[in-house]
Amino acid sequence: VQLQASGGGLVQAGGSLRLSCAASGRTFSSYSLGWFRQAPGKEREFVATIAWSASITYYADSVKGRFTISRDNAKNTVYLQMNRLEPEDTAVYYCAASPGLYRVATNYNYWGQGTLVTVSS
Repeated sequence: VQLQASGGGLVQAGGSLRLSCAASGRTFSSYSLGWFRQAPGKEREFVATIAWSASITYYADSVKGRFTISRDNAKNTVYLQMNRLEPEDTAVYYCAASPGLYRVATNYNYWGQGTLVTVSS
């Protein structure tokens, strides 16, 4: 599975962005997809994940109620809708694929290249 993330940019606090991650490979629909982020000088952290069937989702407490993860298996794409953005959300956002539903980065086998989100105060 190859992943290509897009949709990052500069937004003011309180604004919204939608990230997309397009995947190649016939087995996309069998993978759980996750979003992680890494701010400058910090460890990569879990943001959200969605099961292959989209029936189960998990979120980090810091984004719960503001971010929504979704997927369209027909388009081989996973999305991260980010609302009420805060300066603390500034980071490079990565999409990743895993055969299971995990919140730990080391359990993900495939990674996209990352897209930068900058939230100004």
